[in-house]
Amino acid sequence: MLWTVRSVPGLGRGGTVLRWLRGRVCRRGVLIFALLWLVSWLSLSGLLFVHRSMFSDLCTDHKSRRILQRVCEEYQQGVLTGDLCEDLCVGGHVEYKRCLYYENGKKVMAASWRGMPVVLKSKLENFSSYEALALLEYQDGPVGTGGGEEELSPLDVVFYATLEIKNSLGLEAETNLTLPRFWSQRLKEREQPYTRAELASLWALLQQEEYTFLRVMQNLTDHVAKVLGSCGHFYAVEYLAAGHAWDQNIFSMDELSQSPQEGPERTLMEVDMVPRVALSFLDMVAHFENDFSHHLHLCDIKPENFAIRKDLTVAAIDVDMAFFEPKMQDILEQNCTNDNDCNFFDCISKCDMKRNKCGSKRKNSNLQVICEKIFRSWFSPTLLGDKAERPLQVELQQAVQDCVETEGGEEVERARIIRLKLRRLLMQLIQEELTNQQSQKQARETHHVHTALNF
Repeated sequence: MLWTVRSVPGLGRGGTVLRWLRGRVCRRGVLIFALLWLVSWLSLSGLLFVHRSMFSDLCTDHKSRRILQRVCEEYQQGVLTGDLCEDLCVGGHVEYKRCLYYENGKKVMAASWRGMPVVLKSKLENFSSYEALALLEYQDGPVGTGGGEEELSPLDVVFYATLEIKNSLGLEAETNLTLPRFWSQRLKEREQPYTRAELASLWALLQQEEYTFLRVMQNLTDHVAKVLGSCGHFYAVEYLAAGHAWDQNIFSMDELSQSPQEGPERTLMEVDMVPRVALSFLDMVAHFENDFSHHLHLCDIKPENFAIRKDLTVAAIDVDMAFFEPKMQDILEQNCTNDNDCNFFDCISKCDMKRNKCGSKRKNSNLQVICEKIFRSWFSPTLLGDKAERPLQVELQQAVQDCVETEGGEEVERARIIRLKLRRLLMQLIQEELTNQQSQKQARETHHVHTALNF
């Protein structure tokens, strides 16, 4: 019998094509799904990375309070200590106010200590992030309790702290900027050994260049913020009226007092505030250049890094980028192919094209940068208005421009002459403003007629 095989739909050549198409569609779907999943994963990872980068260091009151709470917990556990700890963690005499800023791990907060406004600072958030004092690792028990094999005397602490200062600031032990002027007397007078918490806290503080710098300068100058106390790795400095880049006067008089003066006295102070603060800047520059064992360089000069006290004294409040001459030379001396490679923020040197090495000596100066970034805007015709045409103001503007164009590092004598000229003009400007104020006051009194109606 002859059987006839009929073509069944879905089989044969047509069925093979359908299966092939179905397989292609399936594979394409899997590939699209995989690509979508990969794109989604990459997008999510990118968002998480951006979130961590942008918001992990976001300055918030909640996080700041949590950080201080952690400090107090470690104080209660005996891990850290300091003269601020009892008031912060037990007595309630330190009142947190607000978070000021977080930057590259640095935490800065405003607080009140027994009614006095202070700023709390730490280079790192956690106490455990600081390197431990190596000698503590060899001691089995708490220092000074008899549990260890060796105790550190106060003189030992002086020695190790001096080494840390040398490493941090680049200062030799025999200079007049080390422990003999800020801690040694108090440390040497102490008879009992230090506890483990005291040594660990001291070591965490000494690893913060700004803290070390401020403590070294504590009794040597009024042109830096004063350190008032510490707890573990956090230290408190005086709260001062900081500068503002967006304020044409840079410093606001309203911040100098809780109850600003009214009347002619306040007007007089506002009128001569700028030249008086400018004079204090000149004093600071001369002080930093001539009164220490080594020239002090400021490599980040901007209004926000300075503040003024009520007597209009200028103080450096952010000194992370302040270096004495030995360390400044180490920083500047690096490989280069042109002069631009030798710019370290506001401190610059020249490139030696023969050696392809930056010079170790700074080319510009503190005064030159202050004239460029602060004085030039203060005394510009745009801000002075009608006063800009006064002969004294015109002469002052020219002196400021000469200052900007003077390379202090290479033109030392010319820079000194310009600084003296600026001082003379500023003092004349203050006297001129005082004379004008007195003349206006006398004119008002002269025009006031006393009669029975206005007694």
